[in-house]
Amino acid sequence: MQFTLEDISDEEIARRRSVYEPLTDSVRQLIDAVIRTEVDDDVITQARTRIDELVADLRAEQMDGPYGVRYTPEFVGMPWGNAVVGLRNAIAPPLHTRHDGDEVSAEFTLGAAYEGPAGHVHGGICAMVLDHVLGEGASIDNVPCYTGTISVRYLRPTPLGPLTARASIVAREGRKKTVRGTLADAGGITVEAEGVFIEPRNWAGRMPRAADHYRPDVPD
Repeated sequence: MQFTLEDISDEEIARRRSVYEPLTDSVRQLIDAVIRTEVDDDVITQARTRIDELVADLRAEQMDGPYGVRYTPEFVGMPWGNAVVGLRNAIAPPLHTRHDGDEVSAEFTLGAAYEGPAGHVHGGICAMVLDHVLGEGASIDNVPCYTGTISVRYLRPTPLGPLTARASIVAREGRKKTVRGTLADAGGITVEAEGVFIEPRNWAGRMPRAADHYRPDVPD
């Protein structure tokens, strides 16, 4: 797994977050607005012109390729382009995961941008969320893992709105970890998943912690 070192302070992380997070939230609102708008055609045309101008402004200076996974010398990770948790990715829900003992969990809301069946979450989005949460569950011991296989069982349609995902390791065999997880709404579990995750060979490093989880006063 390739990570990129950025020698920046906690204060610089906070500064960047304060700049980019509100921008991403605004774009996320734009995506929702585009899906649900019923304004007149001329308003849409004018909006498109303004949006194209903003895109040109933002493209005036850009990095090459994807954002990647960056980390600081203190191993604070910044996966800000990630499709599920990316702070700078407006198509990410985003998830903010919590680590409680051996379990990883996340509470989040999926709106109109994630619809499959009418009023419900697209099954592929459910699988994507669970793949990420199971992956974090597999890496809870600070050893990163690749997804080997994952199976998803849909118990019933998952409604759009507030949801909770959970995952934990249930078995280990050498470099393989078996992880199980669930997606649930207020009425209970809607999707179950089980995955086999593989540790890289000869891993001897440290895995960056997400900036959302990092607390400077808490030791490793």
